[in-house]
Amino acid sequence: MSTASGAAAPSPVAGLGLASGLAVQELGWDSDVDEDLRSAVLDVLGEDFVYEAVEAVDVVVLWWRAEDGDLGDGLVDALTDLSTSGCVWLFTPRVGREGFVEASELDEAALTAGLARANTASVSRTWQAQKLVRPKHGRR
Repeated sequence: MSTASGAAAPSPVAGLGLASGLAVQELGWDSDVDEDLRSAVLDVLGEDFVYEAVEAVDVVVLWWRAEDGDLGDGLVDALTDLSTSGCVWLFTPRVGREGFVEASELDEAALTAGLARANTASVSRTWQAQKLVRPKHGRR
């Protein structure tokens, strides 16, 4: 995509810290995900997502909607294949969209899973991203 000046517009995933060579696992995909966003992530990675982890992954991309159940349980499950220094990028529908997850629910679920919110990224017109990490005192 180009801007009026001819310079390339930044990728919607530029703020996620993803790069070629990272092992990224995708969980929670369904037909309602933003396929352009998903494609942008895959373009940055230069390869497909890890589905059957043989060793720990660097990042988990978790698509989550309010109706998907208990977010705390979903985050705990997302940690199964995540390296101790890895992060979870939680993609949830934006405010006002079907499946929106309240910030208070997100904070409670992160605490339940032993995670903390590190930052938020605007990645799509319909989806937002929250970076969740293990608190530094919990990393080894």
